[in-house]
Amino acid sequence: MRSTSITYYFFAAALLLGCFFVFTSCENDQNVVDQLFQKKVAVEEAKKIESYLSQSGKVKAKLTAPYMLRVQGQSPADSPYMEFPHSLHVDFYDDSTIIESTLDARYAKYVEFDRKVLLRDSVLVVSIKNGDTLRTQELWWDQDKQEFHTNKPAHVYQRDKIIFAKDGLRASQNLTSYTFYSSSGPMLVPNSGLPQ
Repeated sequence: MRSTSITYYFFAAALLLGCFFVFTSCENDQNVVDQLFQKKVAVEEAKKIESYLSQSGKVKAKLTAPYMLRVQGQSPADSPYMEFPHSLHVDFYDDSTIIESTLDARYAKYVEFDRKVLLRDSVLVVSIKNGDTLRTQELWWDQDKQEFHTNKPAHVYQRDKIIFAKDGLRASQNLTSYTFYSSSGPMLVPNSGLPQ
């Protein structure tokens, strides 16, 4: 009878000790639990990008980039965006699919809901049509209006002159028309002195 009671006490002690370890090991770190319920931003990654932009069934632009991130918004109100952190190149086409201008930048961010692209760091736009070159450190490309604009300093290099736009500019996508803000440099003015 004595060995049975010792076995019983040993079994009861082992059971209590085991329960103690189970209860202490089930405690969760609050930070880990909080992270499980946080909304995470979905990020897609792609390499060697080649994308075409078309309007009314005609190819209007070809974009190439070595690397792209597509970031989903945290809520339905947030616009997803595409980021090109390692440069991008765009060829713009006329209606005959002939390249009329090119664009290069070291960084770009395309906001899908706005259909606008922010270009930064060594932005260069070259017109094949007239030879004009636009250089700036920051530029917006509006796809719907097919134009560029910036409020940062910009230089336009033309065959016979250089125009410095101290407070930025607005330009057509093919660099055939401009609106300069606080510009300096030689400008052609008609004999009448009035713009036509």
